[in-house]
Amino acid sequence: MPLNEQILSNLRGIVDAACADPTTDIPGATVVVVDKSGNELFAHASGKRGLATDEAMTVENIFWIASCTKMLTGVAVMQLVEQGKLNLDDSAQIAKLVPELTSLTVLKKDGGTEPQKNAITLRMLLAHTAGFGYSFFNERLRDWDLAAGVSEFSGRFEDMKTPLLFQPGEGWEYGTNIDWAGVALERVTGLTLNDYMQKYILAPLGLANMNMIPTAEMRTKMVHCHSRGPDGVLRHRDHLHNAPLAVDLSNKEEISRIFCSGGAGMFAKPGEYAKVLAVLLNDGTCPRTGAKILRKETVDEMFKNQIPQFPNSSRQPIPAAIPELTNPIGELYPTAGNPPQGWGLTFMLANSDGTGRSVNTAHWAGLINAWWWCDRDNGVAGILCTQILPFADAKVLGLWVGVEAEVYKGLAQR
Repeated sequence: MPLNEQILSNLRGIVDAACADPTTDIPGATVVVVDKSGNELFAHASGKRGLATDEAMTVENIFWIASCTKMLTGVAVMQLVEQGKLNLDDSAQIAKLVPELTSLTVLKKDGGTEPQKNAITLRMLLAHTAGFGYSFFNERLRDWDLAAGVSEFSGRFEDMKTPLLFQPGEGWEYGTNIDWAGVALERVTGLTLNDYMQKYILAPLGLANMNMIPTAEMRTKMVHCHSRGPDGVLRHRDHLHNAPLAVDLSNKEEISRIFCSGGAGMFAKPGEYAKVLAVLLNDGTCPRTGAKILRKETVDEMFKNQIPQFPNSSRQPIPAAIPELTNPIGELYPTAGNPPQGWGLTFMLANSDGTGRSVNTAHWAGLINAWWWCDRDNGVAGILCTQILPFADAKVLGLWVGVEAEVYKGLAQR
């Protein structure tokens, strides 16, 4: 059953108001909400494609979705787990497939280092307990990266080879862990992660506008990237992950040198990403094409808290280690009463019903201020896309919460 016209009007008003002033609000945004049947409950774009153009944003525009990629990589990897080609808990398999994950250096909090003592499993990678971090969220890793001259968004596999922040399995840290899960997939299948996703996830779902190497047509619809300064004003900037946008699409050798980042490499039309969310709502089967992407028990495992031993992991403050990329974050998802929070296989389980969502709802985001949620209990999911740095932009967060709360208000009225 669709949302009523008053709720739809309210939702359009919320998005339009958020994009009212392109320089101090949001230049442009797209929001898509779907139900378990794959129907779009709401799809709306507002504002401009970018500050440097008068071209209106439309639902056809393409966004870099950054860490929203992680869920897609989780789906791909879990397909191989179902097939017995990968094992969540076999550290020997990971060591054989990805020997780079053995004999690593661990950066100690006192500034020293120590050798890796514990073996890494695929489950650790998918749940962010293997020890990898991001330089923009962690000052110790940032300082190491500055000396080493690497960047997580360079498009180079070599830049994934960073030290760990703790011994595998002994902590939680959000980072490049899922990039390494993607490497394991590539080694066991002989395909690039992008080619695998196209063949076994996106094509069966009939999706043609999600790609780690945007097609020529996708490039013509790319949303421009922006940066909000300390004065609150937005300015145009180059895309952070720009190697796939600059590559010669006719040069296969050049394309092959770009690392397919399982953690942040996807470009997408928001409505198509929402169709993948509908598959999760529908327990792994596409409600439109009937394609069985995952078994229900596999989706259940993805939505199961993998880190009950770290109930406050998401409450650890995150510094603005690289201020141009992220704002400081006191808590990833504040929840009344501070109940235990967790992580599934690639996404956050905030244990919150603050907007009307189920406490079992999964959600996550991309550095570029793209946000999604997936509520299997209530059969609703959505994605909000913008192209703004630094992460955790207050105006985008306000839009996300406003949209989600209005959607649940509408569901309650049906």
